[in-house]
Amino acid sequence: MSHEFQSGADALVMDERDHVATLLRDMEAGEIVHYYFNNELASITLVDSVPFGHKLAITAIEDGQDVRKYGEIIGRANQSIQAGCHVHVHNIEGIRGRGDNFVKETIA
Repeated sequence: MSHEFQSGADALVMDERDHVATLLRDMEAGEIVHYYFNNELASITLVDSVPFGHKLAITAIEDGQDVRKYGEIIGRANQSIQAGCHVHVHNIEGIRGRGDNFVKETIA
């Protein structure tokens, strides 16, 4: 997958498996976020205000589901997260370094 920056985006999605996008600027609840997904411009309305560099859910994430960013698992949801919501330490927990929670994926 090519990783080129395209104009017109407010957030970045780096891998088609990602559940989240990373904001390129501070944005307020109710604003429409534009991002490229599979080379197509997509949009979602923010439920929460999200600061620059933080993540927003681009798909619904179930409680207990692993969360992907940049194609890698970055944590596990500790509650259901609606698309358009801020994704951060208040609704996901890190699982790396926790031998009791982390099972390395095997890539087929």
